[in-house]
Amino acid sequence: MQTILKVIAASFILLANAVCASDTNVVLVTLDGVRWQEVFSGADKNLIRNEDFVKQPSQLHNEFWDENPQKRQQLLMPFLTQTIARDGVIIGDRKKGSTMSVSNPWYFSYPGYNEILSGEVDVNINSNDKVYNPNKTILERLNTHPEFKNSTALFGSWDVFPYIVNTQRSNVYLNAGFMPIENNLFDNAPLLNALQKEIPSPWVNVRLDSFTYRFAKAYMLAKQPKLLVISLGETDDFAHDGHYDAYLKSVKQSDAFLKDLWETIQSTPGYKNKTTLIITTDHGRGSNANDWQHHSSKQALAKSAQGKKAFPEGIIGSEHIWLGAIGPAIKGNGLIKINNVKQAQIAATVLEALGLHPYKINPNMAPAIKEILK
Repeated sequence: MQTILKVIAASFILLANAVCASDTNVVLVTLDGVRWQEVFSGADKNLIRNEDFVKQPSQLHNEFWDENPQKRQQLLMPFLTQTIARDGVIIGDRKKGSTMSVSNPWYFSYPGYNEILSGEVDVNINSNDKVYNPNKTILERLNTHPEFKNSTALFGSWDVFPYIVNTQRSNVYLNAGFMPIENNLFDNAPLLNALQKEIPSPWVNVRLDSFTYRFAKAYMLAKQPKLLVISLGETDDFAHDGHYDAYLKSVKQSDAFLKDLWETIQSTPGYKNKTTLIITTDHGRGSNANDWQHHSSKQALAKSAQGKKAFPEGIIGSEHIWLGAIGPAIKGNGLIKINNVKQAQIAATVLEALGLHPYKINPNMAPAIKEILK
């Protein structure tokens, strides 16, 4: 009898610890370094006519400017600020009592992506160097379970993602930087691969977002992963280069990608009405003409004599981020007035949107953002 009871007890433990996948999916999109100021107020009046950052101020003004911040917002990101803000939720408008911040002490990309994808803060990840991540992302953790095997993937414009996802260990499908995609995956793969070689990127380590998005969309339709991460990167690099005009245009194009992505999801069997779309960023930026190009904490800049001298308090506000979400797992509450939501909560939010219990995947991750989930 005792043996039977032990077997039954063991069965209950296994059942309790099992990862039970529902028929839901999540697509997580990150827009690198996009400021909350533009997301919620559109073009910045102190930058849009600043000739230090804009080549043709009049043209940019005609395309993106209106005295009304809400109209400016809609000129820049019509899908995020109308469709998602109406039918889903959005967080991060600090002027209206909605705040979200990174948890890591550094305020730049690798620490931010680790936080987003693992749900944990690792203070030892303190650079953007190409070092394999010792932490496991939710992509990797899910990929070890039969229900998610070969059903997680990441596409990124930045060539550091193979290290963030740790392709040496994780076996997660990844395409980032200037990696081509398999020619037999979809019909126009050879053409896109050729164009990626032929059309130069302004940067040595970040490809143009159009290739990242087109590869990701085609992969999504061909393989239908249950968790897909798409990381667009142009916005951060245009900002670092001081090109506010190109930054705005890239933000607008990113929003157009989001619109096309959602329409594709909602017209694809297996994804329609079963897929949650979450959009966020890895870090913020400075708020003024002298620091909007940059982002880093006081602690991070302490390592640089030049950075410490220029910004003794760090880039103030570059820890401020935002999030939008829409889909079957999300409440349709529009702007959520909430304080102190953290970047590390995104991973558990993704897992709950997939119908999973986050603590069964990783008991150490930050809790989900319950206020946005049904």
